[in-house]
Order: sequence, then structure tokens, then C-alpha cells
Amino acid sequence: MHTVRKPRVLFVTDLSYQAKGRRYCDEDIYLSTRLREDFDVALCHPLDAAALMETGAFDVVLVRNSGPVINYQSQWDDFRERAAKCGARVCNQLTGRADMVGKQYLLDLTAAGYPVIPTVDDPGDVDRLPAAEAYAVKPKLGADSIGLEFMSRQDLAGLTPGPSEILIQPRVDFAYEVSFYFVDRAFQYALYAPDPARRWHLERYAATPDDLAFAQRFVDWNTIDHGIQRVDACRAPGGGLLLVELEDLNPYLSLELLDDGARDGFVAALKGSLLAQLAG
Repeated sequence: MHTVRKPRVLFVTDLSYQAKGRRYCDEDIYLSTRLREDFDVALCHPLDAAALMETGAFDVVLVRNSGPVINYQSQWDDFRERAAKCGARVCNQLTGRADMVGKQYLLDLTAAGYPVIPTVDDPGDVDRLPAAEAYAVKPKLGADSIGLEFMSRQDLAGLTPGPSEILIQPRVDFAYEVSFYFVDRAFQYALYAPDPARRWHLERYAATPDDLAFAQRFVDWNTIDHGIQRVDACRAPGGGLLLVELEDLNPYLSLELLDDGARDGFVAALKGSLLAQLAG
């Protein structure tokens, strides 16, 4: 009896990575188990992904909770180059122009007038930012709050003027943070942190049409047709939303907070995304 071969997925994850307030390993164990319903799945560490990808044994490479790539930047750059050379299908597609390639997009979106926390990379341009009691200073290639520090305006004046590898933003006194989760540009669910001091203590969030239009605008701006994106925003003092981050590489999904129906819906959307990419 002939058995139809399932599509093969190389599931890239660092099960040992420790993140504050998140259990990466639990999420990826669950998600890889669900994918096995329709795919043959093999898990691998990010540092092994390029070599296994090049064997040609897998139909698609799914990058999930691989940890901040700043911890292995040269290997990640090598993976991207080798994926392009061998024509591998990678999800998320490596065409993203948000966190996947650093924080330059925050400068680009600020310049284009998008609703984003105002951002500059030149200490000499601080006067272009709203006045604030403190300013967030972080590396353009940072992730997971690595390298983040807060400085006064006086301290910023002591930095060397000129474009740099850091970003400067006013510290916003926001009411709460909210995250919108998308698969292939389609909204799936939203979660928020009611207490600004507890970023990863999340609850379900009932997004309004205006909220969804805000988040959709950034997903549509990005250049990914197949993959998962998380739009992180804050509710500013004026009542509107401002973009904090557009995570288009390996966003944590907080699947454990969803009810069965929402979780099943997300899994179905991801399976559909992978199959659509394979069919493309």
C-alpha cells in the first residue's frame, strides 16, 4: 500500500533559551506536536539549521523560538546567505524589513509619519523628540531588552553627535502594552499587559476596529507574505496606539493563554501558511 509522504518541516528552536516571563520550550514542544498532525517534523538548534537545511531533506524551514540572533549574529547571517543560495523555503520568509534586520525600521517609520514611538539615531537630533523625563537608548541590533538603558536629556547631550548604532526614544508614560498576532497578514488574536510593570503578564484583549486597522497597517507595510508577525504597541497618554516593535523573525506567541478554540485556529492558520508556501 502506497503511503503519501507528509511535507517535512525543519523546526528551528533553542529549547534551552531562558527568557523572563516566557517558557519558550513549552510553546515549541506544543506547536511542533500539533504540526506533526500534518507534517513530518524535526527540531534543531539554530546553530545546526544551515547544515541540515542544505541536506535537501526538508521542504520548509520554520524558525520559531530561536532566541535573540544577536547572540549568534554571524551564524544567523550565514544561515540567511545559504538559504538564499540553495533556494530553501523559510518561514518566516527572510524578506522582512522589521526586527528581522534590526531596528532601522523604527527610524524609517518615524520619518514616514507612521504612529510609532518617535525615534532618532543621532544624539544631535534629540530636539526632534518630544520632551520626556527619560529616554530609552538601545542598540539597533538589540533584542529582548539587550543593551537597553534609560538616560536623562542631560546625559544624552554628552553623547557624540552623528548617526550611530543606537536608537533614542522618549520614555512614554503609557497605560498598557498590547500585542496583535498575525499569520500571513491575517489577524489571529490579541493579548495585553494591563500592568505596564509586568510586560509578560498577559490577558486576552478585545481589539476594536481602530485597533485592528492600526496593527494591519504595519503588517501590510512589511514585506512578508508567509509567516507570523506580532505587532507590539502601547496605549499612549493621548489615547491612541503607538508602535513599540514589529516582530517578524521569531515572535513568542503566548499560546498557553489562549482558549482551545483560539489556539486551534492559530495552529490551523500556521499549517495553512506552510502549505501555501510549499505550493507557491
